[in-house]
Amino acid sequence: MLVVGRIGKPNGLNGDLVVSFTTDRAERWQVGATMTATIGTSEQVLTIESARAQSDRWVVHFVGYNNRNDAERLVNAELMAEPIDDPDSLWVHQLIGSIVTDTMGRTLGVCVAVIDNPAHAILELDNGGLIPATFIVSSADAKTVVDPPEGLLE
Repeated sequence: MLVVGRIGKPNGLNGDLVVSFTTDRAERWQVGATMTATIGTSEQVLTIESARAQSDRWVVHFVGYNNRNDAERLVNAELMAEPIDDPDSLWVHQLIGSIVTDTMGRTLGVCVAVIDNPAHAILELDNGGLIPATFIVSSADAKTVVDPPEGLLE
Protein backbone atom coordinates (compact mmCIF):
# COMPACT_ATOMS: atom_id res chain seq x y z
CA MET A 1 0.00 0.00 0.00
CA LEU A 2 1.15 3.51 -0.79
CA VAL A 3 0.53 6.76 1.06
CA VAL A 4 -1.76 8.82 -1.19
CA GLY A 5 -2.81 11.61 1.15
CA ARG A 6 -3.67 12.95 4.57
CA ILE A 7 -7.00 14.03 5.97
CA GLY A 8 -7.13 17.52 7.41
CA LYS A 9 -9.87 19.41 9.20
CA PRO A 10 -13.62 19.04 8.74
CA ASN A 11 -15.28 21.41 6.26
CA GLY A 12 -18.79 22.37 7.33
CA LEU A 13 -21.28 20.34 9.32
CA ASN A 14 -22.16 17.52 6.90
CA GLY A 15 -19.07 15.31 7.25
CA ASP A 16 -16.92 16.84 4.53
CA LEU A 17 -13.17 16.83 5.13
CA VAL A 18 -10.23 18.70 3.64
CA VAL A 19 -7.79 16.20 2.10
CA SER A 20 -4.27 16.83 0.85
CA PHE A 21 -3.40 14.23 -1.75
CA THR A 22 0.25 13.37 -2.35
CA THR A 23 -0.46 12.07 -5.84
CA ASP A 24 -1.46 13.63 -9.12
CA ARG A 25 -3.51 10.61 -10.20
CA ALA A 26 -7.15 11.69 -10.61
CA GLU A 27 -8.29 8.13 -9.88
CA ARG A 28 -7.52 8.77 -6.22
CA TRP A 29 -10.21 11.45 -5.71
CA GLN A 30 -12.95 10.23 -8.03
CA VAL A 31 -16.33 9.09 -6.72
CA GLY A 32 -16.13 5.44 -5.70
CA ALA A 33 -12.37 5.44 -5.05
CA THR A 34 -11.45 3.45 -1.96
CA MET A 35 -8.52 3.87 0.37
CA THR A 36 -7.54 2.89 3.87
CA ALA A 37 -7.24 5.41 6.68
CA THR A 38 -4.90 4.63 9.53
CA ILE A 39 -6.55 5.90 12.70
CA GLY A 40 -4.34 5.23 15.69
CA THR A 41 -3.68 1.49 15.53
CA SER A 42 -6.78 0.59 13.49
CA GLU A 43 -7.53 0.82 9.81
CA GLN A 44 -10.78 1.92 8.20
CA VAL A 45 -11.66 1.44 4.51
CA LEU A 46 -13.11 4.67 3.12
CA THR A 47 -15.04 5.21 -0.11
CA ILE A 48 -15.33 8.64 -1.71
CA GLU A 49 -18.93 9.76 -2.12
CA SER A 50 -18.08 13.21 -3.50
CA ALA A 51 -15.00 15.37 -3.99
CA ARG A 52 -14.33 18.89 -5.20
CA ALA A 53 -11.12 20.82 -5.65
CA GLN A 54 -10.45 23.68 -3.28
CA SER A 55 -7.21 25.51 -4.00
CA ASP A 56 -4.43 22.89 -3.78
CA ARG A 57 -6.50 20.48 -1.68
CA TRP A 58 -9.78 18.61 -1.98
CA VAL A 59 -13.00 18.71 0.00
CA VAL A 60 -14.03 15.06 0.23
CA HIS A 61 -17.11 13.35 1.60
CA PHE A 62 -16.65 9.70 2.54
CA VAL A 63 -19.55 7.24 2.55
CA GLY A 64 -20.98 6.88 6.07
CA TYR A 65 -19.43 10.04 7.51
CA ASN A 66 -22.46 12.32 7.45
CA ASN A 67 -21.84 14.81 10.21
CA ARG A 68 -18.99 16.81 11.67
CA ASN A 69 -18.62 14.54 14.72
CA ASP A 70 -18.11 11.48 12.51
CA ALA A 71 -15.68 13.37 10.28
CA GLU A 72 -13.58 14.60 13.22
CA ARG A 73 -12.59 10.99 13.99
CA LEU A 74 -10.69 10.94 10.67
CA VAL A 75 -8.70 14.17 11.17
CA ASN A 76 -4.95 13.65 10.61
CA ALA A 77 -5.43 10.11 9.29
CA GLU A 78 -2.99 8.98 6.66
CA LEU A 79 -4.64 7.63 3.49
CA MET A 80 -3.21 4.49 1.87
CA ALA A 81 -4.15 2.78 -1.39
CA GLU A 82 -2.95 -0.02 -3.64
CA PRO A 83 -0.52 1.00 -6.40
CA ILE A 84 -2.10 1.78 -9.76
CA ASP A 85 -1.02 -0.67 -12.45
CA ASP A 86 0.26 1.61 -15.23
CA PRO A 87 3.24 0.26 -17.17
CA ASP A 88 3.87 3.67 -18.75
CA SER A 89 4.46 5.39 -15.40
CA LEU A 90 7.45 5.52 -13.09
CA TRP A 91 6.62 5.05 -9.42
CA VAL A 92 8.69 6.32 -6.52
CA HIS A 93 8.30 3.05 -4.61
CA GLN A 94 9.80 1.19 -7.58
CA LEU A 95 12.72 3.60 -8.02
CA ILE A 96 13.85 3.66 -4.38
CA GLY A 97 16.18 0.75 -3.76
CA SER A 98 16.82 0.12 -7.45
CA ILE A 99 20.34 -0.19 -8.79
CA VAL A 100 21.01 2.75 -11.11
CA THR A 101 23.19 2.12 -14.15
CA ASP A 102 24.03 4.16 -17.22
CA THR A 103 23.28 3.00 -20.76
CA MET A 104 26.78 1.45 -20.97
CA GLY A 105 25.96 -0.82 -17.99
CA ARG A 106 28.15 0.97 -15.42
CA THR A 107 26.68 0.98 -11.92
CA LEU A 108 26.19 4.55 -10.69
CA GLY A 109 24.71 3.71 -7.30
CA VAL A 110 21.49 2.78 -5.55
CA CYS A 111 18.52 5.13 -5.51
CA VAL A 112 17.88 6.07 -1.86
CA ALA A 113 15.29 8.81 -2.44
CA VAL A 114 13.31 10.63 -5.07
CA ILE A 115 13.39 14.35 -4.40
CA ASP A 116 10.29 16.30 -5.41
CA ASN A 117 11.52 19.29 -7.38
CA PRO A 118 9.40 21.94 -9.15
CA ALA A 119 11.00 21.26 -12.53
CA HIS A 120 11.09 17.46 -12.26
CA ALA A 121 11.88 14.73 -9.76
CA ILE A 122 15.51 13.97 -8.94
CA LEU A 123 16.98 10.56 -8.08
CA GLU A 124 19.29 10.70 -5.06
CA LEU A 125 21.94 8.00 -5.09
CA ASP A 126 23.58 6.36 -2.07
CA ASN A 127 26.89 7.99 -3.04
CA GLY A 128 25.41 11.50 -3.07
CA GLY A 129 24.86 11.68 -6.82
CA LEU A 130 21.77 13.47 -8.10
CA ILE A 131 20.19 12.52 -11.41
CA PRO A 132 17.14 14.32 -12.83
CA ALA A 133 14.37 11.84 -13.60
CA THR A 134 14.20 13.17 -17.16
CA PHE A 135 17.32 11.07 -17.86
CA ILE A 136 15.63 7.77 -16.93
CA VAL A 137 15.56 5.44 -19.92
CA SER A 138 13.89 2.47 -18.21
CA SER A 139 13.08 1.02 -14.81
CA ALA A 140 12.16 -2.60 -14.17
CA ASP A 141 13.11 -5.47 -11.89
CA ALA A 142 14.91 -3.23 -9.34
CA LYS A 143 17.17 -1.76 -12.04
CA THR A 144 16.96 1.79 -13.35
CA VAL A 145 18.84 2.76 -16.49
CA VAL A 146 19.70 6.43 -17.02
CA ASP A 147 21.36 8.37 -19.81
CA PRO A 148 22.84 11.44 -18.08
CA PRO A 149 24.84 14.03 -20.01
CA GLU A 150 28.65 13.86 -19.80
CA GLY A 151 29.98 15.33 -16.54
CA LEU A 152 26.68 15.32 -14.60
CA LEU A 153 27.98 13.04 -11.86
CA GLU A 154 31.50 14.49 -11.60
